[in-house]
Amino acid sequence: MRRTLCRRQIGPAILLLAAFALTGCGYRTAGQAVKLPADVHTIAIPMFENRTPSYRIEQTLTSAVVREFTTRTNYRIANQASRDADATLHGAVVSTYISPLTYDSTTGRTSSALVTVAMRVSLIDRNGKMLFQNQNYSFRQQYEVSREVSSFFQEQSPALERLSRDFARTLVSNILENY
Repeated sequence: MRRTLCRRQIGPAILLLAAFALTGCGYRTAGQAVKLPADVHTIAIPMFENRTPSYRIEQTLTSAVVREFTTRTNYRIANQASRDADATLHGAVVSTYISPLTYDSTTGRTSSALVTVAMRVSLIDRNGKMLFQNQNYSFRQQYEVSREVSSFFQEQSPALERLSRDFARTLVSNILENY
């Protein structure tokens, strides 16, 4: 009697374990969280608007976003707003600030600085429906200021490049994941 009872319990237990093994853990591979409507195939990304005195910052930010969309997605990217685009990404650089972080104790000059850029972004479909919007992007990047005037190298531009890549990576992720 004991043997038949054990055999009766083992059969369902094996079936239950097999069912658990076949169901999986629920994780998905990267790139599966796209929340944009299925009818969006082309995204227009015109040059961002620059509302600051910072020279060419809108070009740096726009090109970083285009590059990120191109490398991470299968969307067709257009560089101008048109009727052919299923959605248009509008962006504006609202402010840029550079503030000193540390000072050289012997000369009193700034030895490192922090650049802060604030942006507004919206993605609108061809019918005027808002697909994504963030009015408060703010990114910061630290950079070193050269100590010797004879070998002065402006590190601000590479810092803006790094900031632009960070912004683009975050923006594309936010749009794709509908964050």
